[in-house]
Amino acid sequence: MRAKKRRLRRRDIVKDAIAGIVLGIESVPDGLASGLLAGVNPLAGLYAYLYGMVGAAVLTSSTFMAVQATGAMALVIQDANLETRPDPDRALFTLALMTGLVMCIAGLLKGGRLIRFVPADVMTGFITAVGVNIILGQLSAFTGYSGEGSNRVTRSIDLLRHIPQWSIPTVIVGAVTILTIVVLQRTPVGGFGLVIAVVVGSLTAAALNLWVDARVPLLGDIVVVPAGLPLPTLPSIGDVPYLLIPAVSLALVGLIQGAGVSAGIPTASGRPANASRDFIGQGVGNIVSGLFRGMPVGGSMSGSSLLVTAGARSKLALFVAGVTMALVIVFASGIVALTAMPALAGLLMTIGYAAIKPSRVYSVVKSGILPTAVMTVTFVLTLVIPLQFAVLAGVGLGIILFVARQSNRLRVRQVHLDASGGMRESDPPATVGTREVIVLQPYGSLFFASAPSFERQLPSVDEETEGSVVIIRLRGTDELDLALIDSLRRYARSLAAASSRLKLVISEAAVRQQLAASGLLAELGEENVYQGTEWIGKAVQLAWADAQRSVARE
Repeated sequence: MRAKKRRLRRRDIVKDAIAGIVLGIESVPDGLASGLLAGVNPLAGLYAYLYGMVGAAVLTSSTFMAVQATGAMALVIQDANLETRPDPDRALFTLALMTGLVMCIAGLLKGGRLIRFVPADVMTGFITAVGVNIILGQLSAFTGYSGEGSNRVTRSIDLLRHIPQWSIPTVIVGAVTILTIVVLQRTPVGGFGLVIAVVVGSLTAAALNLWVDARVPLLGDIVVVPAGLPLPTLPSIGDVPYLLIPAVSLALVGLIQGAGVSAGIPTASGRPANASRDFIGQGVGNIVSGLFRGMPVGGSMSGSSLLVTAGARSKLALFVAGVTMALVIVFASGIVALTAMPALAGLLMTIGYAAIKPSRVYSVVKSGILPTAVMTVTFVLTLVIPLQFAVLAGVGLGIILFVARQSNRLRVRQVHLDASGGMRESDPPATVGTREVIVLQPYGSLFFASAPSFERQLPSVDEETEGSVVIIRLRGTDELDLALIDSLRRYARSLAAASSRLKLVISEAAVRQQLAASGLLAELGEENVYQGTEWIGKAVQLAWADAQRSVARE
């Protein structure tokens, strides 16, 4: 038995090693591409993949979460205009550190529970627009022509108006890279095909530069690729106020994407991952990335999926991937410098296209007009305004949508009781009549936004109302918002003006305290507020019996 366990353990180690090597090699061009997408030194993307992934792996709950620079986060960085800062590189590293701190705070405050409040229609619009933005943002590197305009859409339109000025060799290299990715995706090579495609594209660029004097730009033309690992650097304190909004936006994007990884990628034990702990792990990954000259990072679904597909069995695969990346950087920097920029652009455009999920968009459209409108607004905002503000606008839109949906789900039902203690429900009457006992039960969230809906559904008091009692049963309500208390006060006063009264049945002591603090308890009278017990229905039956006797006397 022990021998068998040792063989299984060795087999798992081998699988982790293979999966880690595949992810590590694939992460080199992918990291460079992320830096290019963010509009910063491509090496910042490379170092982010290395240090962010290894730093986060120490604390994340998700066994296979690869924390890397994602496309959405790269676009937020690009829109942060770091080039306007006195030292753009240090501003970038400071941004990673600040993003990490926000993520750690969110994790310590158990923020993982809040992710479920981000509506799917907001996320669908955002992710779809991110995919489109990635494609539009790479058209310049793909064509060799830089369009002019205030945002990616206008620059892309200008680029399409100047097709004759495109560089044909540059387009050929990008097209060869995309074609290679498409062909290799249908073969057993899988994710490793991205590496092969970049190599093929770079070889094509080398051939064109040699034989046609095409001048296809290479990574080495833009930045010096050092043959070594970076030393730690200190943050730029003066940039902190400027970077606060981008840091919060990056943290939101990274945490939402990371929560998707937590939910979608299994742990080694098969138990659900702890999203809040994953927040902390991603935060530590950002702090390590920033200290070692990397850009902000977050949970990557593509990197995590590649790790699982390659057969990883434990977190060891993530550390093997880090070692693999370090070896490539140290011993193959000269080869890395020969990477063709349009090949990286082609890789990113493929990634952007993969982010667009027509089936998700169709699902939102089929769900109704309101979700479709929210998705469309989020999509348009993400395309036309800086991404850090689009992220905050999307979150705000999600909160508004949540409040609107919850307030519209409130329903008031009438409860009918009989002498044997039986209860049935029906729609409430339109008005309160003469010498009637009406028992009402609201269902849904009783908070400030639902107060108007609650009040509209109460039977109205008119000239026919006299000597009646309305009982509102608040079972399951653990607190009342002030707006709801004001609604109850107005209803009680309208009943009193018609020689009728309001009784309340509550189940929580906290609700009684709120009624007392607001003065409504004294206005109704202690005898008209009934406290529920562990016996379900006893308090409402007592209130109903008292109301019947009161109506009979009058």
